[in-house]
Amino acid sequence: MLTKNQQKYIRSLSLKKNRDADHVFLAEGSKVVGDLLGHYPCKLLAGPDRFIRAYGKKAETTVLATEEEIARASLLKSPREVLALFDQTPLHDVLSEEALLELPTRELVLLLDDVQDPGNLGTILRLADWFGIHHLVCSLHTADVFSPKVVQATMGSLARVRVHYLDPLEYVSELPTDTPVYGTFLDGKNIYDEQLTDKGIIVMGNEGKGISEALAESITHRLYIPNYPIGTPTGESLNVAIATAVTCAEFRRQMLAKGK
Repeated sequence: MLTKNQQKYIRSLSLKKNRDADHVFLAEGSKVVGDLLGHYPCKLLAGPDRFIRAYGKKAETTVLATEEEIARASLLKSPREVLALFDQTPLHDVLSEEALLELPTRELVLLLDDVQDPGNLGTILRLADWFGIHHLVCSLHTADVFSPKVVQATMGSLARVRVHYLDPLEYVSELPTDTPVYGTFLDGKNIYDEQLTDKGIIVMGNEGKGISEALAESITHRLYIPNYPIGTPTGESLNVAIATAVTCAEFRRQMLAKGK
């Protein structure tokens, strides 16, 4: 039974201050919860008997809960039959500061500069997962990855993509000087004409302001995603998640063409 106090506590995790106080986050639905089990410590698993029997050994505490109890605790408009509380520290791939600086010297890393919308952040996490990008660096003002909206939008990709919050200016300034730092700009070079690498940083900017001026100074490769036909009147810019998809797809297309 999921008690009234437990239901109240779960609903309170809609607030960041409450999530941070106990260093936990909420996930809902068998797909999302199932993917996260084994990747983050599970503090509480609640759901029907068949799910508890299948996955209960991966949780500290299990609760057989009815659909009505889950619905009263859920933060979703259409509640699922399973929910879980996880610790925010992953079980694996916890990197030191030194290791985090070494990542872009051997693989692609996405850096988000103040992306505010939880839906965009969740979608970008899914994109990173799809395109084999395992680490996402976020500015301190980027949306909270452990927000319930973000967790649900990732559809389980949070299990495979590690997210690191830090000062992007300090991070980029401490990278080896030959590390490629890519960013998308309206005055950049056509991304389809550029020779892209399989390592470095891809910076994506804020929904309204783009990449900050201070961080833009550290970009070594300014890219532009052209509209079609080139030069015809069109919308002002692409949504940041869509721009991330196009950018990552072109990086991976070129890697595949090179047999990587």
